[in-house]
Amino acid sequence: MHNPLSFSTKFAWLFCMMSLTSQAEPLTQEQIGQLLFFDPTFSNNRGQSCSSCHDPASAFVDTRKTSANGQVSLGDDGHSFGNRNAPTISYAAAIPEFHYDPLLKEYVGGLFWDGRARTLADQAAGPPLNPLEMGMSDKRAIVLRLKENSSYHSLLPPKYQQNLHLEISDSDIEQIYSNMTEAIATFERSAFFSSYDSKYDKFLRGEYELTPLEDLGRSLFFSEKNVNCSTCHSLYPEDDSRETFTNHQYRNIGVPSNRNLIAHNRLAKEYVDQGLLDNPEVKDKRYAGKFRNPTLRNVAITAPYMHNGVFKDLRTVIEFYDHYNNPERQINPETGQAWQPPEYAQTVDLNELKAQPLTERKIEALIAFLHLLTDERYEHLLSEKTP
Repeated sequence: MHNPLSFSTKFAWLFCMMSLTSQAEPLTQEQIGQLLFFDPTFSNNRGQSCSSCHDPASAFVDTRKTSANGQVSLGDDGHSFGNRNAPTISYAAAIPEFHYDPLLKEYVGGLFWDGRARTLADQAAGPPLNPLEMGMSDKRAIVLRLKENSSYHSLLPPKYQQNLHLEISDSDIEQIYSNMTEAIATFERSAFFSSYDSKYDKFLRGEYELTPLEDLGRSLFFSEKNVNCSTCHSLYPEDDSRETFTNHQYRNIGVPSNRNLIAHNRLAKEYVDQGLLDNPEVKDKRYAGKFRNPTLRNVAITAPYMHNGVFKDLRTVIEFYDHYNNPERQINPETGQAWQPPEYAQTVDLNELKAQPLTERKIEALIAFLHLLTDERYEHLLSEKTP
């Protein structure tokens, strides 16, 4: 049984095909990438596209009811699930290439939670061949499907465009596949993914006035003497218009295991996600259990949270941070029980988790500020109970 396309994915694919292929001019690389992003052809059962797990209608996260209680994504085969939550790819164009910074003594950038894809194009190359995702057998099978649609023929070398029956060499398969993933990456670098039109952006341009609660949240967020959020979730000086609210580095903040997910995926009870250590370029065990700091843009509408989707609510995330410093914050509001121990306790960055205890009003203020980071087109998705 294959995973049926959602209505939004079908509509988006048909709309792209009609609007782009009807134009007289040849398609640009970005337009080809747009078609590819919504096209389910490149999954084994033709039932899943990039947009299935990164739905533009939901700030590029997976909101399908089939997604294991919303924690991880269902594959094209209709029964396989990954072990990590699919993060938003909004503002992913700002993520630098994966590298080790000798001055910071930190790994920086890269895609996926462990940075194993160095670039956007590398990331786009992964899901079609992943048996838990799109499940295609190899790159040749994908290239053969590219040949089925004339909209993609410009990705082929000229000799194949002139003779579609000509067998494609292995070396050309690699180049065509690279052309395809770079086209997807070009689309992902467009303003469609990074609009910078939230209320916070409008505030920076003098087009929106913060409420007292939002202003308090902003002050708290950027303060180094209060909650210390900006240590991991800012790259530029305060109120810089380029900010995507991450320094692109890797941290272990002591996230607990998601026992429900472990049971759902029938993993060993002692299963531990190694995080950055799963990246083939990383050998040092000091980096085990660390995950890339995600962007906070659209964070209010991209639940669940953390690499394993263990938290459902934004307030829970803030209370989780606060529990390290506040003796009155020792109960997980989602379970009514004490916070579970870290999944990988040996490398928790305790020094960076030090902060002043939060009052209820300060929590409400931080939530109000984080709501400000929602792109204009997603504001309708915010809870009616906005602080």
